Amino acid sequence: MTPSDQWEACALARPRGPAPSRSGGRRMWALRAAVRPRAWLSRVALRAAPPPPACPIRALAAFGPGDPGDLRGRGGGGRGPRADGWRSRAGEEDEEEPEDAEEEEEELLRRDPLLPAGTQRVCLVHPEVKWGPGKPQLTRAEWQVAEAEALVHTLDNWSVAEAMVVPTKTPDRKLIFGKGTLEHLTERIRGLTGISAVFLNVERVSPSTKKELEAMWGVRVFDRFTVVLHIFRCNARTREARLQVALAELPLLRSNLKNDVARLDGRGGGSRYIMGSGESFMQVQQRLLKEKEMKIRKALDRLRGKRQLLGRQRRRREFPVVSVVGYTNCGKTTLIKALTGDAAAQPRDQLFATLDITAHAGSLPSRMTVIYMDTIGFLSQLPHSLIESFSATLEDVVHSDLIVHVRDVSHPESELQKASVLSALRGLHLPAALLDSMLEVHNKADLLPGYSPGGPRVLAVSALLGLGLEELKAEIEDAIMRATGRQVRTLRVRLAGPQLSWLHKEATVQHVEVVPEAGVAHVTVIISSSAYGKFRKLFPE
Repeated sequence: MTPSDQWEACALARPRGPAPSRSGGRRMWALRAAVRPRAWLSRVALRAAPPPPACPIRALAAFGPGDPGDLRGRGGGGRGPRADGWRSRAGEEDEEEPEDAEEEEEELLRRDPLLPAGTQRVCLVHPEVKWGPGKPQLTRAEWQVAEAEALVHTLDNWSVAEAMVVPTKTPDRKLIFGKGTLEHLTERIRGLTGISAVFLNVERVSPSTKKELEAMWGVRVFDRFTVVLHIFRCNARTREARLQVALAELPLLRSNLKNDVARLDGRGGGSRYIMGSGESFMQVQQRLLKEKEMKIRKALDRLRGKRQLLGRQRRRREFPVVSVVGYTNCGKTTLIKALTGDAAAQPRDQLFATLDITAHAGSLPSRMTVIYMDTIGFLSQLPHSLIESFSATLEDVVHSDLIVHVRDVSHPESELQKASVLSALRGLHLPAALLDSMLEVHNKADLLPGYSPGGPRVLAVSALLGLGLEELKAEIEDAIMRATGRQVRTLRVRLAGPQLSWLHKEATVQHVEVVPEAGVAHVTVIISSSAYGKFRKLFPE
């Protein structure tokens, strides 16, 4: 029995008059079961990051006190990453959480599945608007269908048995299609054999529309929001990502609640007061969802505070941060792995493989260490509640020194994907200087023989084959030098003093020329203005 059926049974079974206490107790238990359905999820243990091999002291100094085996996000826990690419999740914590807080968060994450389990053969229906203001720009129906199929194939044991492009003049009306078109579509769907569901490739379908279409087509109907949300739920690994997905689900729960209560009202049970509490069934459910939302936001604020602390620690140690952004499945993780040599980065050829911000350390041609942040991929028509829920995670991009926008130039919708990413970045209210300095990397250029990008700050690479990576590293280094105010300086230091050791720790040492007869060395370094000021204060000439 589904939770909505439990609620309905509870509301309809309630007597109008007073009842004996024993039956009243039974009803109370039934009510509790209806109000708080127990679709328990298994407890997910936090995975500790493996300790890194021997690291340079300078790299270890980046992320504050604690276990050097845990590089977390913007820097914290341990003394920093390996320069050859050791990686960690930005959302994991070293310190133990209070047991009651952990149990409360696990309680918030217990919820019913969004999609059915097991093997599913789906009929994909894509409504196509051929003219008028609703016609999408920079894309075609077949490209949108291909992306929808990729979403379905991301789900385990799901496949597309049939794909249909159905024209419509009225995509905003309740049943999306006109009467004649809908009747013809219904005949086609009912004539298919072995179909277990219909994936309607629109952003949202209201519960009432969903119910009507399911009655007409005889199978379950899912929209883009539900499918993407389920993929997010499956791919979320850290507690923060799982809580963000739970927050994004609340609009769907509220929408379903209204539909359930409307059904109960039709039978005379939805608006009654519950056992003298002074609250109707609808009011109880709304209150519980509001309380759940407040608890989720409180838990996310707690984790956000930790991430902000780690970010301050990283900025104090002045490691440059490069945020790598792009459309989902454009090759961000593959590029970071190629730039850093990080074996822990495991690219997957599927949508939304990365939901947790991860940090990876790599070296530039000058031997300067930078931190690459792998971010969540973007998607056209990404539901607004999902963007809002992950806005806290994307705050890391705001504090970057440089943004690298990765594009899959082999994709036919490359321009539309670029527009979607830039629109999302503008929604983060990034500093104008950060947006203006953004590098654009055209990945998978090996699939387009003779391809040559145009425009400033645009480079063509193949992350998979390693083409163009040295040029990209040099461009990143130049951009970092400009963005952070770092300069190349040659300093004269005494060999007997601690200056040389300090420079190795706080700057990037490029060359050391020893003058033994004078007992000094001429050291060429890349150093920030603040670090140079500290050096002169500690070691006045």
